Amino acid sequence: MSATRTLYRPARPEDAEAIAELLVIGGQGIVEYLWSLESPEGQTPLAVGIERAGRDEDALSYRNAILAERDGYPVGLLLGHLRPQSGPADIAAIDGLPPVLHPFRVLEHRAAGTFFINGLAVRPEHRGNGIGSKLLYKSRQRAIEVGTARISVELFAQDEDALRLYQRHGFRILDRRPVVPHPCHRFSGDLLLLEQKLN
Repeated sequence: MSATRTLYRPARPEDAEAIAELLVIGGQGIVEYLWSLESPEGQTPLAVGIERAGRDEDALSYRNAILAERDGYPVGLLLGHLRPQSGPADIAAIDGLPPVLHPFRVLEHRAAGTFFINGLAVRPEHRGNGIGSKLLYKSRQRAIEVGTARISVELFAQDEDALRLYQRHGFRILDRRPVVPHPCHRFSGDLLLLEQKLN
């Protein structure tokens, strides 16, 4: 019996639910919290994520996603886009956000002009098969397609497995901010902005 192959393909509108589920897996609680802020009464945060992933124009759109599939089942996700330059209004808007989001937004502004990885996730039962590494390689291709030689990602310094993965692939710490404690996540310490420069 042959081993199951992993297929990597661009996402489609009908993948919106899988994209949202994988963003939750990789989001360490922050993604669901963000969606909860957008949830009208009676709608779950996941439903907000599915709606956003199904849009044509959204940072979290299926158009910005690559899925890893095994036997037709989505087991991994890379979602990223070219991070635009921030204007004064964007920076001023940070003060109006819940404090837990401040370090994320500050570091995102530092990532302007990079291919910014919004989400990289592999379902737990499929980890250890090189899927995360392959998706990171796909991020290099995406960066070139959108016209940049820099890739960036945010992660918690305490997420040591993720940090090792990115550093193994040539990412270096560019900046950091203290994590703001909040029930939506389990981390303390620093939030990191990592960057990889393509040769």
